[in-house]
Amino acid sequence: MRNTVPNQMISKGQIGPKPSQNGTINPRMLVLRARRVFVVTLLYAALLSACINLLQLTMPLYMMQVHDRVLNSQSMDSLVMLTILALGALVVLGVLDFIRALTFQAMGSAVVRWLNLPVLTAAVQASADQGLARATQSLRDLTELRGFLTSSAVSAPLDAAWSPIFLGVLFLLHPLFGMIGAISVAVLVCCGLLNDLLTRQLMKEASQANIEAVSKIGATLRHAEAIEAMGMLPALANKWRAAQLHALSVLEASGIRSRAMASITRSLRFAIQMISLGAGALLVMKQEISPGAMMATTILVGRLLLPFDSVIENWRQWILAIAGWRRIQTALGEDLAVRQTMPTPRSEGDLVVDKLVYAAPGVDVPIIKGISFSLSPGEVLGIVGPSAAGKSTLARLLVGILRPRAGGVFLDGNNVYLWERSSFGKVAGYLPQSVSLLEGTIRENISRMEESDPHMVLDAARLADVHDMIGRLPLGYDTPVGEGQLTLSGGQRQRIALARCLYGRPRLIVLDEPNANLDAIGERALIRAVEDARRDGAIVILIAHRPAIMQVADKLLVLEGGRVTQFGPRTDVVASMIPGETRREGTA
Repeated sequence: MRNTVPNQMISKGQIGPKPSQNGTINPRMLVLRARRVFVVTLLYAALLSACINLLQLTMPLYMMQVHDRVLNSQSMDSLVMLTILALGALVVLGVLDFIRALTFQAMGSAVVRWLNLPVLTAAVQASADQGLARATQSLRDLTELRGFLTSSAVSAPLDAAWSPIFLGVLFLLHPLFGMIGAISVAVLVCCGLLNDLLTRQLMKEASQANIEAVSKIGATLRHAEAIEAMGMLPALANKWRAAQLHALSVLEASGIRSRAMASITRSLRFAIQMISLGAGALLVMKQEISPGAMMATTILVGRLLLPFDSVIENWRQWILAIAGWRRIQTALGEDLAVRQTMPTPRSEGDLVVDKLVYAAPGVDVPIIKGISFSLSPGEVLGIVGPSAAGKSTLARLLVGILRPRAGGVFLDGNNVYLWERSSFGKVAGYLPQSVSLLEGTIRENISRMEESDPHMVLDAARLADVHDMIGRLPLGYDTPVGEGQLTLSGGQRQRIALARCLYGRPRLIVLDEPNANLDAIGERALIRAVEDARRDGAIVILIAHRPAIMQVADKLLVLEGGRVTQFGPRTDVVASMIPGETRREGTA
């Protein structure tokens, strides 16, 4: 089973497939449907292109009739009728061309509407599960794919496919014109194949190098304060410049080859038009064709070769679009998060960790090695241990972010990793070690970006003891936070994130270093919040180095090298950790 997207995430009025009976949409099915829509739309556009290409015969036929009939007969009525018919055909041509453009635009919009949420879900899950900084590339690929589908590059192959129409007319005018047209098309097709052979690999390397360079600099800029404070910018700038120069050098090499082939094909097209004009003049002198046919031939040859010239010129866009589509398919096709699709009711049962094993993707040595323990509602567990013992990894496993290699974490018998994410969020609260607030208001951050009952937001803020602090901000709960907005201190961000964690009074609360940025007042507020959650029947798990917060714990778990070395009541574990000494209550 692959990752799915809740149906309620698809906004009203958007075009998209119908959800399955469980209310979710399978991204893999969306990809198949997007392909089907693309094929159907392409066939429809191809039919329009056939009509458009037939109507493009209007100008050469009009020119030939004016030269051969009107000028010889000096008939004003014939000129008027021919002009009216030609103008009518050109109006229809313009309408059909507009409809074809709208067709591609609708297809591009539909593809984005269908795939944007699954791609976003896949990007978030890839970042959480594998730490992929390049996961957001799929979002850029989707936007660029829509731009490609609405550009003129996508219609050029359709026009080229109907080139036999012009080739047939050239043969009807004279076999020599048909031979010139057929040979010209073959030459341009060979130029296109040569262009692909010369540039495909270079363009692939350039695209990959550019993605990696942007990904690295994006990850680096998240640490701007440390970079500026410790003078790391020159060294980082050199690394960034080297990566960019490599990407640019490969891109320039592919660009030079592509531009060279485009210039060659354009020159060939002009030369072929001159040859056809010269051949027409020769045939006129031999009285094998009329002057009107000679002029019409020049236009027909130019129109015959124009789509092939356009395909070669826009070949780079096709390569990049195909590569982007493949990356989107890869992102949606990976089993990044195997989840249940049926929402699970709110749980009140025990938390059981059973023989839990976890290893990072591509690494054989486990970080978590066969951990087992259980907690009942209303119990508070403190997890302690040295750095790199696996405490934060265990926290992510407890809330179902990471996929265990063996064993599992079960809340009231339900596997937290397989738990449908929307319903799991209503029973779980998580405060990560690295605190961040999302773009939006404080109210939206506390309510987890959902439309919420204000009373629930106030309840969570009071549980975290941040109601008064928020009230002193410029706009209170409507104060915007995030990039470029109000700058909050580390303690303020952590306490607002704690309120977000406590929103809805979850049954499982995991706090990873919750007092890292708190002062004494904030720490006391944290302890009160944990005690309130315990009285409310929640299971609370604390990970902290500072011992003061551990006095609220009922049990302690000592984690060393990914294994549980001690687990039990806090006083017993503390006693075993400091034998033969007088200990105060709360030491950890």
